[in-house]
Amino acid sequence: MSALPLPARGGRGTLPREARDTLFLLAISLAALLPHAGHLPWWCSVLTAGMLGWRARLAWRSEPLPGRWSLLAVLAVVIGLTLITHKTILGREAGITMLAMLMALKTLELRARRDALVIFFLGFFLVLTQFLYSQSPLVALWMLGCVWALLSALVLAQMPQGVPSLKLAARIAARNTLIGLPLMVALFVLFPRLPPLWGLPKDSGARTGLGDSITFGAFAEIATDDSIAMRLRFDGPPPRQPQLYFRAQVLTRFDGRTWTASRVNWSSGEAPPRLSGPVFRYEATIEPLRVNAIPLLEYSPGGTGERLSVGRLTATRTPQGQWLVPTPVAEVLRFRHEAWPVAEWGLPFGRAEAAEALSLPPGMNPRAVAFGASLRERFTALDEDARALAVHRELMTRIRRDGFGYTLAPGVYGENTIHTIDEFWFDRKLGFCEHFASAYVVLMRAAGVPARIVTGFQGADPRLQDGDLIVRMSQAHAWAEYWTPSRGWQRADPTAAVSPDRIEGRPLRQPPGLMAGTLEQLRPGMLADLREAWERLNNRWQQTVLNFSSGDQMNLLKRLGFDDPDWTTLGQVAGGLLTLVALAGAGVAAWQRRPHDPWSRQRARVRRELERLGLATREDETPRRWAERLVERHGAAAEAVAAALLQLEAQRYRQDLAAATSQWQRLFAAQCAALRQALAR
Repeated sequence: MSALPLPARGGRGTLPREARDTLFLLAISLAALLPHAGHLPWWCSVLTAGMLGWRARLAWRSEPLPGRWSLLAVLAVVIGLTLITHKTILGREAGITMLAMLMALKTLELRARRDALVIFFLGFFLVLTQFLYSQSPLVALWMLGCVWALLSALVLAQMPQGVPSLKLAARIAARNTLIGLPLMVALFVLFPRLPPLWGLPKDSGARTGLGDSITFGAFAEIATDDSIAMRLRFDGPPPRQPQLYFRAQVLTRFDGRTWTASRVNWSSGEAPPRLSGPVFRYEATIEPLRVNAIPLLEYSPGGTGERLSVGRLTATRTPQGQWLVPTPVAEVLRFRHEAWPVAEWGLPFGRAEAAEALSLPPGMNPRAVAFGASLRERFTALDEDARALAVHRELMTRIRRDGFGYTLAPGVYGENTIHTIDEFWFDRKLGFCEHFASAYVVLMRAAGVPARIVTGFQGADPRLQDGDLIVRMSQAHAWAEYWTPSRGWQRADPTAAVSPDRIEGRPLRQPPGLMAGTLEQLRPGMLADLREAWERLNNRWQQTVLNFSSGDQMNLLKRLGFDDPDWTTLGQVAGGLLTLVALAGAGVAAWQRRPHDPWSRQRARVRRELERLGLATREDETPRRWAERLVERHGAAAEAVAAALLQLEAQRYRQDLAAATSQWQRLFAAQCAALRQALAR
C-alpha cells in the first residue's frame, strides 16, 4: 500500500496502483466480515456495508478521504448503538460488533502502509472470531481463503515499487504458507489441549433445544433446530424409539407461569434402584448445549453424589436423577455409559420433597385445581399407588379423546388471563410437549399426586449414520414424572397420548422451502441424503480434527515409540521440534544471505582475494574502481591483477559467464598469490 497514487501501466482505463490495492483490500475485508452477518446486529451489517461501499467509491474516483471529525462522529454513533444493543462495549458479542465496525472505519483513513497493516491484523483477528460461532469444514475452508487473501495483501504492501500483479503476491503468500504448513500441523498435534476460552453464543428467538426453565405459553411459535445434539454408538442393537428418553433437567418449582429447578435440599438417603431388563452400553458424543446437565439415556444408574467422567469434565448425580457439570457444556464431550430401561427408583421420599412436588401457587388456575380435586375425591377410596395410577390414566384418556392438538405454533398463552393452564386445558387445547407436560403435572398435583417436569431428548433418527444413532436438537422434549410409594418415580408422557408418532421417531420438520421442495420433487429423499452426506463429513472432521484430544496425543507418542508418555514427554517432543525448526530456519536464512547468481559469487571471491592484499572494498564499487585503487596502492607490481579486474568488468554480460568464471578465477588467484609474494620481499 503506497502513500501516494502511483501511475498505472498498460492502458488508459487501468486503475492507479493505490486504487487497485485499496479495492482488493476492501474485497478481502468484506469476505472476512460476511460470515458474521448472521450474528451481528442488523445495524452493524448495514453500517459496515455502507462504509466499505463509501470507501470503494472514493478509491474508484480518486476522491479525498473524509476528515477526522466525520470519523469521530461515526465512531460515537457506533459506540452508542453498541451500548444500546449489548448494554456494554466489553464481552464477546459487543467486542465482535466493535471489531467489525472499527475495521470498516479504519478503511476510511487508509492513506499509508501503516494503516493497511492495522486492517490486515484486524482482519486476521476477525477471521479467528468466526470460529466462536461455527467450526464446520465449510467455515474453515472459507476462513482459509480469507487468510490467504490477507497474506497476499500483506505481501503486496511490501512491494512499494511499480505495479506488482495480484497473482504474483498470491503466489508468494501461498508458497510461504506451504513452507510453514508442516510446522503448523506439528504444533496442532503437539500443543497441549486447553479448554475453550469462551462458551456458546447467546441465542435469540425460540428454538427447539434444552433450557434451564420453562415459561408456559411464552412463545407463539418455535422454530425447529435440526442440528445434531448427540451421537450414540451402542455395543449391540440400539433401543427402540419409545425407549429413547434422555434425561437432562428436572423442574419442580412452579410460580403459575415458569417452571424452575428444585430449591429443596433433597435427602441423600436414597435406596438403591431396582434394575431389570436388558442393559444398553454405549459411547456418547455430545455437542455443546445451553445447560449444565448431561443428557443420559434413562435409567442411568448411580447413587446421589456419584461422579461420572464426561470428556474433561466431571458430572455429579443429584437425587432427582440428573447428572450436572459445573458450567454449561461449551465443547464436544465423548464418554461411555450404560442405561437400564426398566428401573424403580426414588425411594424414600422426604416431607420437604413431597411438599415441593405437590405445591401449586395459590389462587392460580382455579378450574384446573377444582378438576384435580374432583379426581382426588373420585378415587379417594383407593390407596396412594392405585390413586396415582387412576388419576394418570384419567388424564391420558382425556388428552386422547377431548380434542387436544399437537402443534409448534399454538400462539401465545396468557395475553388475556393469568390462568394459563386453565386456558390451555379447558379452552384452546393446542400446544407442544411443554404445554402438555405442564398441564399434566399441575392436574396431578391438584389431585394429590406428587409430580414434576423432566426435560431432555426423546427419539432419534430412524437410520443409523456411520453406525451412530443421531439425536437432534429438534428432538428436545419435555415429559412428566409422578411418584408412588411402592415404585418411586414413574415416567408419564402426555404428548404420547395426543401425538403417538412423536415418540416413534417422527422428526419435527418445518415445511420445506422452494429449493428444498424442488429437490424433493426431482427425487424423493434427495434432501435427506444430501444432509446425511454433509453430516457424515462434518462428523469425520469433528472426530479427526476438532476432537483431537490429549488422549490422542499420548496415543500418537506411543506409536512413535514412547513407552509411557505424559505431559513432560509431550513438552520435550514439542521443544525438540521447535529447536530443529529454529536451526533449520537459521540455516535457510544464512543460505539466503549468500549470493546465488554467478556474478555475485564471483564478486564475493574477488573481494576476499583483494582484502588479503590489504585493499578494503565496498559493495557499491565496480571491478574497475578496485583496479584503480590497487594500482594507486601498490604501483606497477599490481598491474597484472588490475588487468584481470578489468577483464572481469568486461565479461559481466557474457552468455557463458559460469564457464568463463571458473577459468578466470584460477588465473586471478594465481596472480594475487604472486603479488602477495612480491609485496612480502
